Amino acid sequence: MGESGWLSQAAAWGVALSSPQVAQFGRYLALLLAWNERLNLTAVREPAAIEQRHFLDSLSCALVTGDLNGRAFIDVGSGAGFPGLPLKILFPQMQLTLVESVAKKTDFLLTVAADLGFDDVAVVVERAETLGQSPAHRERYDWAAARGVAEMRVLAEYLLPLCRVGGQMLAQKGSGAMAETAVAAQAIETLGGGTPHFTPVHLPGREESHYLVVIPKVAATPSAYPRRPGMPGKRPL
Repeated sequence: MGESGWLSQAAAWGVALSSPQVAQFGRYLALLLAWNERLNLTAVREPAAIEQRHFLDSLSCALVTGDLNGRAFIDVGSGAGFPGLPLKILFPQMQLTLVESVAKKTDFLLTVAADLGFDDVAVVVERAETLGQSPAHRERYDWAAARGVAEMRVLAEYLLPLCRVGGQMLAQKGSGAMAETAVAAQAIETLGGGTPHFTPVHLPGREESHYLVVIPKVAATPSAYPRRPGMPGKRPL
């Protein structure tokens, strides 16, 4: 599936990219391929596969977020920048914070942001649990998102404390999304989350559908959460 293929699929979702935006994705791809030679950023190494499985997959988030320009968006466990940086290309006026606990990966994120002309992207080397208790980040975001970081009980404790009341958490999940979220129902309620919504996404050439799971923040998160780093994973709510 070549460049025109992934762009046409994005357009079919109502995500139309301008020529300058397409050029930005081209520079992002070149940087990712170059850095991946010395730093394991992605196991996907074919350019067309990166465009589909990383760029297109990240842009699918726009199906549920709508226009993010002017909104505060935090991407937890960003890795090589997904989904945050592709969404920043699409919505250049969004206020983006990328969170990555591996310092070498944050060097890559800073390089990409600078190359694409984004001098307003914040890159934070920190654990999500620590940020969730920091006044600078706690309940400050319209959207808190993660892609393949942890199971839903754990993810809810990472993300919901970062969402303002009225904001939303977004999890990109595989085919087991509904069952996993059902198990997390008590945790979601405890952390101030409301009723989850599921939007299926099908990427061309991949048999397994996955889901965008959106959970609204309907009440303030109790001050005890998130617990100290490591605890959500060791003892999920």
